[in-house]
Amino acid sequence: MKRVYITLGLLIVLFFIAFAWWKNGTSAVDSKNNSPKIFIVEQGQGVRAIAKNLKDQGLIKDPVVFFLLTKKLGIDSKIEAGDYRLFPSMSAFDIATGLTHGTLDIWITIPEGQRAAEIAEQLKAKMPNYDPSWDIALDEKEGYLFPDTYLLPKDADITIITDIMRKNFDAKYETLDTSKTNLSKEEIVTLASLIEREAKHDADRPLVSSVINNRLGLGMKLDIDATLQYILGYQEAEKRWWKKELTNNDKTINSPYNTYRVSGLPPGPISNPGLTSLEAAINPAKSDYLYYITDGNGINHYAETFSQHEANIEKYGL
Repeated sequence: MKRVYITLGLLIVLFFIAFAWWKNGTSAVDSKNNSPKIFIVEQGQGVRAIAKNLKDQGLIKDPVVFFLLTKKLGIDSKIEAGDYRLFPSMSAFDIATGLTHGTLDIWITIPEGQRAAEIAEQLKAKMPNYDPSWDIALDEKEGYLFPDTYLLPKDADITIITDIMRKNFDAKYETLDTSKTNLSKEEIVTLASLIEREAKHDADRPLVSSVINNRLGLGMKLDIDATLQYILGYQEAEKRWWKKELTNNDKTINSPYNTYRVSGLPPGPISNPGLTSLEAAINPAKSDYLYYITDGNGINHYAETFSQHEANIEKYGL
């Protein structure tokens, strides 16, 4: 009987220890400190890392308690990336629930090769103060809206947004060695925008660049499908930009961007290229290729002569 009382006593002591640990861990670090701190949750960051950072920044007392609390509340997978205004006077419960909403900034990811109109769609979906006039401002910066992941202020206007993207572009462009090309900056960006749309893999980009450069050197029309897709714009029937099935009639469109009718580079970029496409525009592969096709798996096949090109078309069923 004595052992039962001892065991019961120990369980009670352990319960009060656990209760005190939990209560202390969930209480505010300093209930009287209302000085705001900006806390950032990175994209893809796990709760353990978030809890450690909260502890390191003096916003919670115990990262283990915080981790268990998010599990208990079922919000461990609902924490949103972004930055938050938190206070040492907040309890762990208030901080945990606060990280599931109310971010001050918004994450936007711009993939390589998107056109300005596609970026506008993302901003429209995520930015609360989006305005249709933003579309025009983005179009004017076509080619210079550098593909990347951005943390944008929730209340940012389009000038702030395009400035952030353009400054990122300028910083990346400065890393390039442009001494090996006679192309102007505008021509490099335009060429890179073509490469970005025509080459799905990094290894193909210098080769596509070589085809374009070889054709330019011979005065040949570029015959690039992506320029037609750019002209045609959004396809309501396909519910997508960049029309999938081009027709011979599409090749007759009267536009300076139609490289099936007009020789030389188009008058401006058709997409926003990434760094590898900019590098390929400056450093094309050395080849005698004048033609290429892309098969159903996104693999490019190159040819030096038109007869070889026709053979590739027949071989790959295009």
